[in-house]
Amino acid sequence: MCFASISFAGGGLGLKLGGAQNDPKTLEELFDYYGGELTKGYGVFALEGFYEWDREKGKIGLRFGFDFYGDNELKVGYGKITETTYAIPLTLYYKWDKGIKAWSGYLGGGLTYINTEIEVGADEDSESKFFPHIVGGLEYRFTKVFALGFEGKYNIAAKVKKDGDVYSDRSGISGALVGRFYF
Repeated sequence: MCFASISFAGGGLGLKLGGAQNDPKTLEELFDYYGGELTKGYGVFALEGFYEWDREKGKIGLRFGFDFYGDNELKVGYGKITETTYAIPLTLYYKWDKGIKAWSGYLGGGLTYINTEIEVGADEDSESKFFPHIVGGLEYRFTKVFALGFEGKYNIAAKVKKDGDVYSDRSGISGALVGRFYF
């Protein structure tokens, strides 16, 4: 009975689909050396949970997400080499909330954990790091529970390195279409 009286008002879930800067350094170097066919994945699919606290003229929010980047593949004579990357961003933001049937803008920043794994046949090698990011966006609140918008993000120094080699560089701009469900 206690749980039935707890309200989660102010929280929600989001879904993002978009594209991002992508520079698979290790695969590009191998491509330059061995040749083959290099396919770069620029897509991003993300899930997020968030909570927003009301303020006098807007809201302060906190988001936690999972970003899945498109795989990069290098096909060579003896098989393929695959680079898989995912990220876990934590973002603090301020939203100028205009209510339902209106556009609301937000700006924020945070810290992201990123992991890149390179797979050659049955062998795998991975590396990870933390880096800062900044975000900004606009969303249109159609109803009390649903909003749709656009978001831009800039990853700062998102080069994943191991032993001096750059596996992947996700630094730079990304953009996404965002759907959010509010509770």
